[in-house]
Amino acid sequence: MDIQNMICISCPMGCELTVKINGDDIEVSGHVCKRGITYGKDEATNPRRNIATSVFVDGGDIPMLSVKNLTPIPKGKIMDCVRAVKAVRAAAPVKVGDVVAADVAGTGIDFVATRDIVRVS
Repeated sequence: MDIQNMICISCPMGCELTVKINGDDIEVSGHVCKRGITYGKDEATNPRRNIATSVFVDGGDIPMLSVKNLTPIPKGKIMDCVRAVKAVRAAAPVKVGDVVAADVAGTGIDFVATRDIVRVS
């Protein structure tokens, strides 16, 4: 049996969870709300994270563009995704929500712009 202790970050309560994994059986205790159960199971079996970073912009009114992933990235793929996104150069103009990098590091996850950048001549 594998036992993991963690703090739930699904809501402001910050419950101290205990997750017991015995084969396919996963038991979560210490939660106040149902989100704690989901968080505990997901974090123990397939942890994922959101990240934000930036890329260079060619021809824009500012040189850097902030970007974020649309869906959470498997924790083990974060550095692969960051390296792949850092190699991207966006071309102005860019609108919020434009896909700047698609299927990053073969994860099927897209990174999108979080602000507008206008083109300058």
